[in-house]
Amino acid sequence: MLLNKRIQELELVMEFEKVEECFKEVSSWIENVGRKRLKETINLDDSLEMLLQAQKQFKEFDLIASEYCKRGQEALKKMNQWEDFSSVDVHSYRVKLQTYKDQLEEFCTQLDETRHRVCETVRLYEFFDKVRQGICCTEEGVKN
Repeated sequence: MLLNKRIQELELVMEFEKVEECFKEVSSWIENVGRKRLKETINLDDSLEMLLQAQKQFKEFDLIASEYCKRGQEALKKMNQWEDFSSVDVHSYRVKLQTYKDQLEEFCTQLDETRHRVCETVRLYEFFDKVRQGICCTEEGVKN
C-alpha cells in the first residue's frame, strides 16, 4: 500500500510539472497584463460616449482575460487529486498549487466585479442621458 501511494505521489508530481507550465503562463499574464488592464478601468470617463468606448475596450480585454481564467481553472481541475495526499514530499507542490489557485480566484473575481461595474455604469449613464433628453424636450415644449 505504501509503495502504491508513493507511486501515485510521483505520478502526481510528474503531472504537476506538466500542468505547471500552464499555471506559469496564466500567472504571468495576470501579473503583467491582466491586473494592469483592470486598474485602467477603475476611473471611468464622465461622458456616455467615452464610457461606451471604454466598455468596448473592456469587452475585448474581457474575452482574452476570461480565456486565461478558463485555462487556469481547467489546469486546476487536473490537480484536484492533490487534496488526497499529505506527505512531506508533496507539500511544496501543494503550496505552489494553492498560490496559483488563490491568484487565479482573486483575478477572476476582480474581472467579474469590473465587468459588472462597467455594465452598471453604462446603464446608469444611459438612463441619465435619457432623463436629460426628456428634460430638454420638456423645457422646449414649455417655451413654445
